[in-house]
Amino acid sequence: MNIKRKPSWLKKKLPTDIQYEKTRNLLKTCGLNTVCIEAKCPNQWECFSAHTATFLIMGSECARNCAFCAVEHNKEPALPDKSEADRIVRAVQDMGLDYVVITSVTRDDLSDGGAFCFAEVIRKIKKFVDNAKIEILIPDFGGNKEALKKVINEKPDVLNHNVETVKRLYSSVRPEALYDRSLQIFENARKEDPNILIKSGIMLGLGESDKEIKQTLTDIFNAGCDIITIGQYLQPSKAHLKVKEFVLPEKFEYWAKEAYLIGFSACVSGPFVRSSYYAKKVYEEAKNKREGLTL
Repeated sequence: MNIKRKPSWLKKKLPTDIQYEKTRNLLKTCGLNTVCIEAKCPNQWECFSAHTATFLIMGSECARNCAFCAVEHNKEPALPDKSEADRIVRAVQDMGLDYVVITSVTRDDLSDGGAFCFAEVIRKIKKFVDNAKIEILIPDFGGNKEALKKVINEKPDVLNHNVETVKRLYSSVRPEALYDRSLQIFENARKEDPNILIKSGIMLGLGESDKEIKQTLTDIFNAGCDIITIGQYLQPSKAHLKVKEFVLPEKFEYWAKEAYLIGFSACVSGPFVRSSYYAKKVYEEAKNKREGLTL
């Protein structure tokens, strides 16, 4: 299976700033994984050069094997490292971060899906880093409500969970996940904490129709989401799902307008957008809108 050639708007000039290597070396020194590297994010050079990253906890191997994702698969990954939360705190302090994004591989092998690891990281950051905002991008925890509650009880500023694609494509894109189970996460989170900002993201270019995209955005909003990210699916290797369409930048602008019309408080939509892209900016937009402020 060949990888479809990228159009001109999906080609980035790599930065030459030495900050990229500084960030990468710092993360390596702390022994930390990032979704930026493990998922082959096209924005890693930009983000590392801006001295920011999205931390990937509970190892670099995922218990699931989604057809779009570059993260390595292992049904029985190694047990989580008990020192990981402390090492993340160190990295956050060394990088001077005031907005921290934490995600994880999916750990179906753990009784609570690894919710205790998210809770521990949130607690440690709040204890040792003054005034840092925390966004967590969680898996579905197998639909375990108590696991979700365990995380929400630590009061992250943003709870993020990606729906990824339209319902019809779940069997081919996310065969071990359930569309309705992902929506249920938002509904349960809203019940647990009416004030938490809830976020999700979808990819385009997998063969979805405009009607399906609009329905998916509507479903996500109605389930309780405040923030939505919309980006282009890029095939990470020949073994992964093929790109069906490279969506034009103007179409991403159209979907951003639609998202605001549907009711989302904040949206970032574009070919290079990933879930944590401009995370702090969209958090502030949604927070200000909730508080009746103008940017």
